[in-house]
Amino acid sequence: MNQIIIDTENSKLLLEQFKLAGTSQFNMVSKKDIEYRVFISVPTIEPPSEGFPVIYLLDGNAVFGTVVEAIRIQSRKPEKTGISPAIIVGIGYPVDEPFFEQRFFDYTLGPAEIDILLKNEQTSIPAHGGAKQFLDFIEQELKPIIKQNYPINLNKQTLFGHSLGGLFVLYTMFSRSSSFQTYISGSPSLHWNKTLLLEVEKSFVISVQQQKIDQELLIGVGELERWKNQEMGVYSKELVNRLNEFQNDGLHVKYLTFPGEGHVSVLLPLINELLRFSLKV
Repeated sequence: MNQIIIDTENSKLLLEQFKLAGTSQFNMVSKKDIEYRVFISVPTIEPPSEGFPVIYLLDGNAVFGTVVEAIRIQSRKPEKTGISPAIIVGIGYPVDEPFFEQRFFDYTLGPAEIDILLKNEQTSIPAHGGAKQFLDFIEQELKPIIKQNYPINLNKQTLFGHSLGGLFVLYTMFSRSSSFQTYISGSPSLHWNKTLLLEVEKSFVISVQQQKIDQELLIGVGELERWKNQEMGVYSKELVNRLNEFQNDGLHVKYLTFPGEGHVSVLLPLINELLRFSLKV
């Protein structure tokens, strides 16, 4: 990066790139030849004997910095805030923008249903339908690296995603629930393909009825979110009502509506709930 110097009345000042304390990043290419940028934040204190809780963030380019700072501030005095320190793993892409087109492929199931195309008045959408492949990458390629190099608690792993990322969070819980203990799904794009997700949900329900689990799910939606003039939370509420039937089978579900928040602004209050929900002391 070229040096940037600014003039003052009596001297020149060299501007240096700002970096969050305790953070790093690396790029890795998956077995399917897709390049990812992985952001890591590690607490600056000694880890507990069981390791730190770990939170995996989708759309890492967009939310990593915000989540890291929120945890850094709120976990300074866990005995007062109730928030414990944690290792943060942001899964992003080698770009400088907050979002990248590859997310359409990574976070979605199969083809989009036709109402997506009608809403956007377009005849094509980015490549999509790669959720299983992306989950394989997380489980088989990324997680082993994190486990080998960082002091994590394998019994306290959280997956966080918003919008299409929220859809992927639900897909992960339905298809491989033991991958994480806590799932945070913000404003999930359930309208992307309700049919395919419902099929995965039905398989999940059958497995839960056969063998109890111990998972937590938080779904949060902004009050002002709309899809085709309908509250975006309608589909989410219907899903929560269905899943609440399995509380006795070890599935603990919480639903939140954030007053006055839209599809993007909901991220900030949702991140606060992420900390309370997944990092309880």
